[in-house]
This record gives sequence, C-alpha cells and structure tokens, in this order.
Amino acid sequence: MATHQGTGGGGRGGGGGGDRGVVARRTVLGGAVAAAASVATAGAAQASEARPARPARPVREAALWREFAASPFTHPQIPFVGRAGYRAGSGLPRRGGRGLVIDVVRDHGARPDGSADAAPAINRAIAAAGERGGGTVTIPAGTYRIDDVIRIGHSDVVVRGAGSGATTLYATRSLTELVGVYGSRYGGDKSSWSWAGGLIWLCPKDRWASLTDAIRAREWPFEGWTGNRRDAWRTLAVPAPARRGDRTVTVTDARNLRAGQLVLLRLADGPGHTLLQHMAGDGAGARAYTWADKTKLTSYVPYEWPVRVTGVRGRRITLERPLPLDLRPEWDPRLTTLVTPLTGSGVEGLTLEAVEQPQAPHLLDQGYNGLAFQCAYDCWADDVTVRHVDNGFGLIGASACTLRRTKVEGRGAHHPYYCREGSHDNLVEDFTIAARTTPAPAGTQLHGINVEGLSSYNVWSRGRMEMGTFDSHRGMPFANVRTDITVDNNGVHGGDASAGPLFGARFTHWNIRVTNERAGLMKIDGLAPYSATVGINEVREFGQIDVPDFTGDLHTRLEAYGSPKTVHPANLHEAQRGVRLR
Repeated sequence: MATHQGTGGGGRGGGGGGDRGVVARRTVLGGAVAAAASVATAGAAQASEARPARPARPVREAALWREFAASPFTHPQIPFVGRAGYRAGSGLPRRGGRGLVIDVVRDHGARPDGSADAAPAINRAIAAAGERGGGTVTIPAGTYRIDDVIRIGHSDVVVRGAGSGATTLYATRSLTELVGVYGSRYGGDKSSWSWAGGLIWLCPKDRWASLTDAIRAREWPFEGWTGNRRDAWRTLAVPAPARRGDRTVTVTDARNLRAGQLVLLRLADGPGHTLLQHMAGDGAGARAYTWADKTKLTSYVPYEWPVRVTGVRGRRITLERPLPLDLRPEWDPRLTTLVTPLTGSGVEGLTLEAVEQPQAPHLLDQGYNGLAFQCAYDCWADDVTVRHVDNGFGLIGASACTLRRTKVEGRGAHHPYYCREGSHDNLVEDFTIAARTTPAPAGTQLHGINVEGLSSYNVWSRGRMEMGTFDSHRGMPFANVRTDITVDNNGVHGGDASAGPLFGARFTHWNIRVTNERAGLMKIDGLAPYSATVGINEVREFGQIDVPDFTGDLHTRLEAYGSPKTVHPANLHEAQRGVRLR
C-alpha cells in the first residue's frame, strides 16, 4: 500500500420557517461545582493562512470545564469529542514519503490553461492510482476545465494541487446535467442535489455506481452507512450491556473481530422509542414527546456508528472511541459488517470553482456542488476552497473525517457545510464562510454549518462565518460541539416537521462571538435538552425564533453569558484533545 502525505415540547416542533414566540428555560450555573482534576489542554494547532484571528486571552476558567474534567466521558451536558476527525484526531498525513505519484499534466496530458476538458485525464490518473493500491495524483498550478465529476472511488488515493491559490478546477456543468434529475422525497420539482453529491465526489466506486444508477432510474437511494439494503449486513458479535463513555466492552464471541477492523455498532428502537428518548437525554420532556408520527426521523433508525476495533483480548474488545450511547438489551445492540467505506483518501491544495450561475430558489439546486464525502471514514480535505457553488462541503454517511483550512466563497450557497444521514465524529476546523459577492436572489435560503439525521459527536472549530447560522436541521442530531467561532448570524435553519426535534442531548456552544447579536441557534439553553452554552456575548431574539421541542425542565447550562472576555479553555475541542482515554 502506498504511503501518502499531505500538506500539512411534547410534539411542538415544526418546520424550519416562520417566526414563533420563544419559551426560555435556563439554568444559570452558580454555586459550587464538583471538584475536578486538572486536564492538560492540547497544544496550539498548526498556523495557517486560513485560520481566523484568535480572540483575546481567556481570563478565567469555566466552572463547567472543571466539572467536565472530573467526568469527561459521561458529563450530562458536554459530549466528549476529543477524538473527532481523521485517525481519532491525529494530524493529517504529511507531504513526502514513498508511494505511487502521478502527475496529470506530465503523465496524462491535462492542460493547465483551461483550453480543454481535464476531467478525463484527472479521473484516469485517480483510477490508475487506486487500481495499484493507492497513490498521489498531483495537479500542478494552473486552471483546469472539468466537464465531468471528479470521482475518488478507491481508498488511499490523494488528489493534491499546488495550493488553493495556485490550482483551480473550473467546473462547467451541474450534477443534474452530468448524472441526471435527482428527485426529492418531497416530490414535485424539488431536487435532492440540494443536499447531496459533489463535483468532487469521494465515495466507494461500487457505491457511487449504485447511487447514480438509482438516480437515473428516478429511484430514491438511501445514502447512509448500509446502502440501499439496510438488511445487507452480518452480525459479527453481540456486546453485553454497557454505558455511554465505555471504551472496552464484552462480547459473546470475539472470533470474528480483530484489531484494526472497522465495524458498525447498530442500535434498533422499539415501539416505545426509548432509544430516541435516550438520544434526547432521557428526560421527562423526551418521554412525553410524540415520536410515532415523525416518520422521517424514525427512518434514520437503527442508529449506525462505525468504529475501529483497536484491541481484542478474549471476549473483551477495545474501541477507537468511547461509546456514544448506552448499550441496552432492548435495543438489540450488535457489531456488524458495513458497506466497505472509502478510507485514507484526501483532497488538498486546490480551488473548485463552478461556472457562476445565480443561486437557485430553495430546493431547486441543480448541483453545482463542491466536495462530497459519502460512506467515507478517515478521509480529509486540506487547504481547499470552493467558489460559486450550490452546496459547499458535504458529509453524507461519513465519519472520522477532517476538513481543515476550507473555505466557501462566491455568489452564495444553500448549504455551505452540511452533515447528514448518520455522520459521526467528524472535525471541521479553520473554516471560513465568506460573505456573498452578489445579493441573494428572491426565494433562496442560506443555512450555514448544518447537522441533521441523528449525526453525532461532530465538531466545528476555529471558524469565521461572515454569513449563515448554526443550522441544526432537525432529524435530532445530538452530542455535537461548535467552539471558537465568529459568526454574523444571518441565516435560517431548515428541516421538515416529520424529522422531529432540532436538538438531542449534549449540544455545546463554547466561546461563540455573534457579531450581529442575533440569538437564534447560538444561545441554545432554551431549546436543546441537556445542553451547554458557554462564553457567548449578549444576544437578542429576532428573525427566525423557535420554541423548544420538549416540555418541562430541559436541564440546560448557561455560563459566562454576556461576558466580554473569552473563558478558559478558549477552544473546547482543543482542550478535550488533552484528555487521556481510559
């Protein structure tokens, strides 16, 4: 295998639109907190040109941090995300090393002057590297016209430009033109290219073929971890009951498991929807909520979490990350096979620019989309910019991926970043959503950094959002973190009413700077159950205003609200990287 190295309320929830009165249930931190052992914070991340300016030096330690340090894997409001991203938070592969290297100009005749379609040459080079077990496809400085999708369908293939300011892929056609009309489950003329697919598409070769065949047949392809046939899996082992935060579990028989193996933890739900209640924090509001009519939400169950086995000793197995949820017998927990994912592949050092077209009305996107990571694990993008796109960077049934030094710019996007269909443990850091260069046409929508579809334990860190919002897009995502972000909060969230709640348990917003003082989806102590809002400037309600989905006490935490100073730690994710796994 080649070695690759890179550049561095009781059913009250409805749809996303409309203004509503807000019901606040806030529990402000006060009084004594549990004694906590100090936890070392991680070192500063590598400097980069894309990194936003850092806030002022923190002046005091958050009491909630001391609480978290005492029980980092089971804290009721703050999730443990210290191992999010590529290789459980490891640095991305470095440039150099051995392995097959293919130059698309020298070896395949691509023209760097935009005079001819370079997509065939780039795709031939990618296929050649993949068929030989992996390698690096280099795209020298220049502008390359692409009239087709760039498909990365083999593992251990890296596509590397000369830098986002030097290598540009200029895309002339949309996914509707290239693949076909991707009809929506909403019917009518709605387009599923509004939330799927990319002009650079990282997806296993066989999976990509089955998806495009289904689209051309006007069928709805399920996009999650187990593919169109959700029963096409094989049980490898049955784990004994365990608690959220456990990293070692006992199985009935470990003969089918080995260290380094990627498996799928599956948790089913019963007619009482106790699994969904657990994802929402097991509170009284979750027990009173009407789950049965949320058909889109229930279609996301069973919950499927891919994870690598790192050790097997007898019937005891160790996992790469702590368990995201309890394992209870009534949920029929199983470790199973999964669709073979794309692993070890990345895109680095380039700009993808689409031919500039006006942004389409909501849900009518034609598919001038940026990068899509689908059924991908341990993959990445680094120093990548997308311009004039309908949707920027997509994670669709993708886990343990890192997007670093990425940027969305140009005429404005529907979803600058989206994370859906059971995507878990991903890290988006040093990201930028630039202000649009042309006014938004009538009927369009702007979301921002989206998460939905039971996606969990994802992190957005060190961001600059000159437009957009923190788009929790219903489908009850849970245990996600947004930290150290400056945002002009001018977007709206979306989500169909049948997708259920905006938030599950353990959402955390930590050190968020809201430049226009709009509260919506920033200050979440009145909306998200068992959540934490820490270190946010004073904000007020205007624009899209939501009511909580769950009744009663939300068991939320609010600390350092309205403080002009950043609290310590300045970045929750970086601090959690210093927490030692048990």
